[in-house]
Amino acid sequence: MGGVGCTSINRTDRITVAAAGKITSLDPAQASTVSTLQLLSALGDPLYELTTEGELEPRLADAQPDVSPDGLTITIPLRRGVRFHDGTDFNAEAMAFSLKRFLEIGSLSYVVGGRIAAVEAPEPHRMVLKLTRPSTSLAGLLTSVNLTPISPTAYAEHREQFLHDRFVGTGPYRLTHFSDHQQRLEPFENYWGEQPRNNGIDLISLSNSTALFGALRSGEVDVLMSPSIDEDQRHALHQDAQAGKLQEAIGPASEIGYITLLSRGEPLERQPLRQALALSLNRHEISQRVSYGLRRPLRSLIPPSLTTNQDPIWPEHDPAAARVILQKAGYCNGRSLTLPLTFRSNVPADKLLALTWQAQIKRDLSDCLALELDGVESTTIYRQLGEGTFKAVMLDWRGSYPDPEAYLTPLLSCNRAEQSICQEGEAAISGSFWTTPGLQDALESSDRMAGPNRSDKLRWIQAQAAEGSAYIPVWLVAPTAWCQTNLVPPRFDGSGHLLLAELMHAPARGVAN
Repeated sequence: MGGVGCTSINRTDRITVAAAGKITSLDPAQASTVSTLQLLSALGDPLYELTTEGELEPRLADAQPDVSPDGLTITIPLRRGVRFHDGTDFNAEAMAFSLKRFLEIGSLSYVVGGRIAAVEAPEPHRMVLKLTRPSTSLAGLLTSVNLTPISPTAYAEHREQFLHDRFVGTGPYRLTHFSDHQQRLEPFENYWGEQPRNNGIDLISLSNSTALFGALRSGEVDVLMSPSIDEDQRHALHQDAQAGKLQEAIGPASEIGYITLLSRGEPLERQPLRQALALSLNRHEISQRVSYGLRRPLRSLIPPSLTTNQDPIWPEHDPAAARVILQKAGYCNGRSLTLPLTFRSNVPADKLLALTWQAQIKRDLSDCLALELDGVESTTIYRQLGEGTFKAVMLDWRGSYPDPEAYLTPLLSCNRAEQSICQEGEAAISGSFWTTPGLQDALESSDRMAGPNRSDKLRWIQAQAAEGSAYIPVWLVAPTAWCQTNLVPPRFDGSGHLLLAELMHAPARGVAN
């Protein structure tokens, strides 16, 4: 069965792209999964996009944002001659409608973090943002798919409620069919930019990793995106690509995998026990055993590409130090701490990570500590996370825009705290309930800084989080796509979205372009 790229491959000008995970809502005010954001990136346009070099490039904006001297007013000129898929003109009023709607109903409105006080449209193609405070990260926020403009005409009756089953944006594709497991995209003939290089995209979701793996190898699908593929199969596809049987594209590493520890309630309300758990984890061994080294060990909550100071902050594996801490807490010597560890049963890498960490602890600290594993479906975990249900749980996070704040704020921000316990805020919603005096002020002040001052402040914030040990970063994941050899190699943008509009069949050999 080595004939990848043989005659069974669909030779039409449409491209079939497969991934795992159904899409339940297309509303950008609610979208959070990788699959949904990937789809919306093809159906809509952001104001700006991040290039692979990390530069801010105007899309629906017509130039770079103009920031007032006090940093409280952002003026954005908008591109002319742009239309939504329903024929409605894109202008400042339409952009303001989209932003105000997101601010009012967005379940992910924390990405704005209270920074936008007002959205104004003083001229047809000029938008003004009034800020509550200066914000260094605002430029990155303007690349977020969640702020993709939508047609005020199409969403007139959904100004205050979500619209799940359709999307009307300005992007290179329009949506002609939508279900949980399949979406059909057609090129938008009135697109303002370069037309797609294919005659359309069929996005399909298959039930499990084996089905996805088999569909690519048999030629049933043209492109496969990496989320939720078993690590053995991911490695096999990587080897196929190295052997020339497939093509492989790797995007910027922007997803972090981490473990959240519940700091509210016994036994992990005791910081030394959380510290001992952090010391018990061997990231390098986990990376090799789980992913053959494809998931890089990470000792930070911020991807290295987004920070100038890349020195590791969380402690390295040190079981001897963990033993000393556990002994001081009254464990070892005939008394062992048993801790439940929850992993997402539908995420293949999670179970392997859990099993590997469990084995490490059994090898190094069997008389002091033990992990009891419990697999729970991811949607159940997300729903119960803010209730303090899980003592220790494995999760991942990909910032909604390329800035350190998009990683630190969703895990660490807190609106109301009692000593080291967050009662209200993202730290509570994230399931750790951990905070420390001065942390919230530092988060807010860091967003008013730039250059070395900001870098120093961000490092202080992470040092506090490492000391608190309510989160244990484990690895860094880069998005990957594999495609048949009869396609032009795919590419990712700077935010990690596969550029669907660039997918195309390669010219046949001997045929002139």
